[in-house]
Amino acid sequence: MPVRLVLWDIDQTLIDARGMGRLVYQRVFPTVTGVPLQELVALQHGRTELETIHDTLERHGLAASDEVVAGLLAALAAGFEAARAELAGRGRVLPGAREALGALAARTALRQSVLTGNTRAIAQIKVEAFGLDPFFDFRLGAFGDDHRDRAALVAVARDRAAALLGHPIEPDQVLLIGDTPNDVDAALTTGARILAVASGSYSVDDLRAAGAPTVVASLVDLTGLADGLFDSTDQVPAG
Repeated sequence: MPVRLVLWDIDQTLIDARGMGRLVYQRVFPTVTGVPLQELVALQHGRTELETIHDTLERHGLAASDEVVAGLLAALAAGFEAARAELAGRGRVLPGAREALGALAARTALRQSVLTGNTRAIAQIKVEAFGLDPFFDFRLGAFGDDHRDRAALVAVARDRAAALLGHPIEPDQVLLIGDTPNDVDAALTTGARILAVASGSYSVDDLRAAGAPTVVASLVDLTGLADGLFDSTDQVPAG
């Protein structure tokens, strides 16, 4: 079946925040827990925010109560909002990302959103900081505060898309684009398609070993693959 929903990872797929996530954690963690951040658990490897919070609290010997988790989620969102200009100045859009988003936006039958470990609030701040928000319909996305398990986010996004569009979205009508084995696993375990991009911590070989059938070195390479990934009838007619 043709792809109808494209779900993008954000960090190291579309943007490089250059350490802003860790910096915001360092700023807000003590305000909620009363202890300084000693170690942030695997922020960069395709994990959800809920996973990161629970594991970081455990590493610090702190209970992940609903109150503390909610407090950290709120504090992180406020911290990123306060650092919006700093994020834009420090980070960057990765090569080919803006062009790839624009090319897919020209395909009328496709809808683009995000499937990300970031919370909804932080995801919006990140894409807005770099002017990428016009490409996305956030109503169709799935976020790191929806579920701890990244693979479970695929069903969240499909359900939201079906409710909004008025018809079911089958698993193989969904394409995930991401840079980690967790992105690959989320697609393979749910029947979605995957385009892996070696723009982060993992190499082309790493992503192929994780099971990705299609891997590119960067989004600059997406243009040449577009006709193979998507139905050619999705293209906006000239004129």
